[in-house]
Amino acid sequence: MSQRDGFASGFFAGAIVGSVVGGVVGALITQRRDLELIQEDSELTNGTAEAKKTNILKRHQMKAAENEGMEIETARRSLEDKIAQLNATIDEVRKQLLNVNTNSTESLSDQASRSDELR
Repeated sequence: MSQRDGFASGFFAGAIVGSVVGGVVGALITQRRDLELIQEDSELTNGTAEAKKTNILKRHQMKAAENEGMEIETARRSLEDKIAQLNATIDEVRKQLLNVNTNSTESLSDQASRSDELR
């Protein structure tokens, strides 16, 4: 019984410590990102040629990422269409094979009945 009590208190203590540590790490990361954004804004407002170049490069990178995402979406749609075509073809072949198997079974039973009539 004492082990269960120790487990529960340890579990809750770990959850509280983990929450505090996670909150501190998150706050530090957020603060660092805010400082980087403030520095970028100050560079852009100063109008330096270097800042403008980096801004243009970032825009190009963002556009390239968007285009890549659109290419992936187009490829996904194309693959879905091809899969649908393959499924339709598989269904047609399955129906044809079912008809062939049904006809061959009927012909075998017809042959058996004919041989019975001849006896």
